[in-house]
Amino acid sequence: MNKVNITAEDIPLPGWSGKICTFALKVLEKINRNNWELSILLCGEKTITQLNSKYREKPEPTDILSFNLGETIQENGKTVFFPGDIVISLDNMRENAGYFKIPEDEELRRLIIHGILHLDGMEHETNDKDEAMLRLQEEILNSLKNEQILPEGKIEDSFSA
Repeated sequence: MNKVNITAEDIPLPGWSGKICTFALKVLEKINRNNWELSILLCGEKTITQLNSKYREKPEPTDILSFNLGETIQENGKTVFFPGDIVISLDNMRENAGYFKIPEDEELRRLIIHGILHLDGMEHETNDKDEAMLRLQEEILNSLKNEQILPEGKIEDSFSA
């Protein structure tokens, strides 16, 4: 059984954050992962910029960061895997959705999938849609196209940092 923990930093934890858990669990099911305990941090531009600067030496905002942990523990006779943390900037997610002229909900779902695939060990050299990881990302996104996280498909202005 998989578990997803959602927290927020520099923004209030959105009321719809539970839907992120539900969606992430469905992604883990699609890629046949069991006994994962995944952490997702939602934040604003300030936090993601600080993390990107500190850990990637890029003093600029980004939409998502993945921090691999890859540790296992034995709990109640079963192995639990802690893949790491995904950090998503809702500000930058919203900006990307506008830039690409796609619904915010679609972009948020894409980022969740992207982060999970990175924590599962996948990588991409470019943002070319023909890269294996990005093809799989879009396949999963398409297979879960009827799932919705955001109310009315958009983040309310009050959640922007």
